[in-house]
Amino acid sequence: MGSNPVPAPLVSVVVTVKNEERGIGRLLESLLLQEPPFEVVVVDALSRDRTVEIARSYAAKAPGIVQVYQKFGSRGIGRNEGVARSKGEFVAFIDGDCWADSHWLAAIRAGFARSDVVAGTTLAVGSHQYGQLDRVELFQRGNDVTAPSCNLGYRRSLFEALGGFDPRFITAEDIDLNLRAVERGATILPVPEARVFHQMRSTLARFLLQAFWNGYGRKQLTEKHGSLWGSYRVRRLLETQRSATAFVRLAAAMAGYLTRVAFGWGQRLGPAEPPPVRSA
Repeated sequence: MGSNPVPAPLVSVVVTVKNEERGIGRLLESLLLQEPPFEVVVVDALSRDRTVEIARSYAAKAPGIVQVYQKFGSRGIGRNEGVARSKGEFVAFIDGDCWADSHWLAAIRAGFARSDVVAGTTLAVGSHQYGQLDRVELFQRGNDVTAPSCNLGYRRSLFEALGGFDPRFITAEDIDLNLRAVERGATILPVPEARVFHQMRSTLARFLLQAFWNGYGRKQLTEKHGSLWGSYRVRRLLETQRSATAFVRLAAAMAGYLTRVAFGWGQRLGPAEPPPVRSA
């Protein structure tokens, strides 16, 4: 007699949203097409539009699969709340202005067989001039720790051991989490076939505001982890950021960085504690 197949592990998909009524339906439609078993935990940061109403309509259509909660705070606070409300052995993160390829979760799940942290491919959709700019990559121990949390997966036990996202970060909370995971000995496994589509900012003002806060978050990183500039691949950065828009973005990011230096809105982040010693 043949042995019974091992059931696929449950993956909890955690989504944090605020004022995403234009995209939340498209996102949830894409998630309901994924390979089971999975659950979708939506955490809304007190939206002022119809985001929660739309999300709850999907929860009514897919009871036991889609859950909707509200929690005010940073993205890190929302994601931590979502993980706390979920029950999967693994958690996968995606954002409210994204949607997933139909094979996204199958690829993420397959990646977990090889690593406790997996990062998919995020494809920009929208204005060409804003959508063609590469990420400013930061490498630690051979890992790209800038893998964004709009397409990122963690084994729950590792996420909980790390204490989850640091809620003090305005942005770059995902880089901080990835840094701590790598320092603990984890490997961030790239899974190119796990594709997520990200709607780019529709105006230059929004695009530059995002860049400003990204720069602010980079300064928060240096407060907590020490200088990280030596870990950036500066030559690659300069080679891939040659357009006028790219340099304007870098200028906005530097403005955010220097604003944090000058004013330090919010709590200053002290040095990171040493990672726990891993048992043999």
